[in-house]
Amino acid sequence: MDKHTQEQAGNSNMIKDPKDWTTGDEPMTGAQKSYLKTLSEEAGEEMDENLSKADASRRIDELQQKTGRGQPDNDARH
Repeated sequence: MDKHTQEQAGNSNMIKDPKDWTTGDEPMTGAQKSYLKTLSEEAGEEMDENLSKADASRRIDELQQKTGRGQPDNDARH
């Protein structure tokens, strides 16, 4: 990826807000469920097994903030 492409990636509409997903109301995926289980355990919080795809995505974001997972600085240290 060249520098111009990288700069434009931040302005891309490829990453949609979960509330705008056409499949957001469907049950969370197996991958989301597995990752949420891991994040919930690390955060010491209960996991809601009945989240939609969109809600699971938002919850993953919240728990990543709380646990520090998914953050570039923290991932580079491991």
